[in-house]
Amino acid sequence: MPRPPLDGLIDDLYYLEGEPPYARLMLPPIPGALLIVNLGAPFRIRAGTEIEAAEYADGCVVTVPTRAFEFGYPPRTRSVGVHFKPWGPAPFLPMPAAELCDRPVTVEQVWGRAAVAGLRDRLATADGPHEMLTLLEEELRRRLGETAGLGLVRRTSSVIAATSGSVAIGELGVAAGVSSTHLARRFKELIGVTPKRLARTQRFAATMLAIDFAEPIDWGDVAGGAGYFDQAHFGHEFRAFTGLTPTRYVEVRRRFLREHPDHVLDSWPLPAD
Repeated sequence: MPRPPLDGLIDDLYYLEGEPPYARLMLPPIPGALLIVNLGAPFRIRAGTEIEAAEYADGCVVTVPTRAFEFGYPPRTRSVGVHFKPWGPAPFLPMPAAELCDRPVTVEQVWGRAAVAGLRDRLATADGPHEMLTLLEEELRRRLGETAGLGLVRRTSSVIAATSGSVAIGELGVAAGVSSTHLARRFKELIGVTPKRLARTQRFAATMLAIDFAEPIDWGDVAGGAGYFDQAHFGHEFRAFTGLTPTRYVEVRRRFLREHPDHVLDSWPLPAD
């Protein structure tokens, strides 16, 4: 966990090295954002089935997505990265987050080629993962600036997270003392999605992460417990977020758990091969 004030923007920093569990992984939408500084061979991202995969050599920035992404990995991968809170990237972006929604960009497009080349050189020659993460944290701390509206978005997003997305969206603006239009505009600027969309993503992610896929699953109970109107509504959300039916999702999730038990990536990504 980074030190303040970065801890209010970041969930964690990580180091990843080795052979990926699958050449391609599907990542359903999450209520968070991602920065990857790549130190190995290029990887590929396809942001939607109708979009061609793009190659990322230096790394990428992904704001809160609204669709599943597919990551394609080289035989061995090496990177350092940041799992941001939904509003976390905003102080480090030179553009509104809405411009990046479902459109991952390279780190060069955010920080510039010379700066990223220097950072990658320092990371590549660092003395082990701990020093690498310290260097990345220092880079983030150096680039941290003031962001208008961040406090408002952070407070209201935290309420959405604390309620697992079940809060009445109309009440958020009232509680914050702003109009729903103003709140939605700030969310789009700093997170890239509206409060309603973030709440949908938060609820779906919380629901899925609470399931024990090693046990039989009663989807009606899951849907009711998560506050979905009915099982049909839940099934619609399921396909919107994953492209899969619940039954197919369970098959793929269990394949991952069976073939790579206790893998660091086994809680959310799915094999796409």
